[in-house]
Amino acid sequence: MTTAVESKADAQRRIANRLKRARGQLNAVIDAVESGADCRTVVTQLSAVSSALDKAGFAVISTAMRECLAESDDEPQATDAPGRLSVDELEKLFLTLS
Repeated sequence: MTTAVESKADAQRRIANRLKRARGQLNAVIDAVESGADCRTVVTQLSAVSSALDKAGFAVISTAMRECLAESDDEPQATDAPGRLSVDELEKLFLTLS
């Protein structure tokens, strides 16, 4: 069980790092707009922000899916536990990112 906790902590760290990078990229977009940068620069940087956020979202859902798959079949009530997502909820979250 320690491995799963470490794995979840690692995943959370990676997701936080992705989001921090996206925040930095968003700051660059804001700076570019405020300084009157050309359209190509702004759109390129905005595309990078969008991609970074998408990847972070997919990583969040991927982590949740791994947790669900790691649970044993003899614990059917696990999806009712606080914070647990059903397969249908995971699918809905996944589709909101597309």
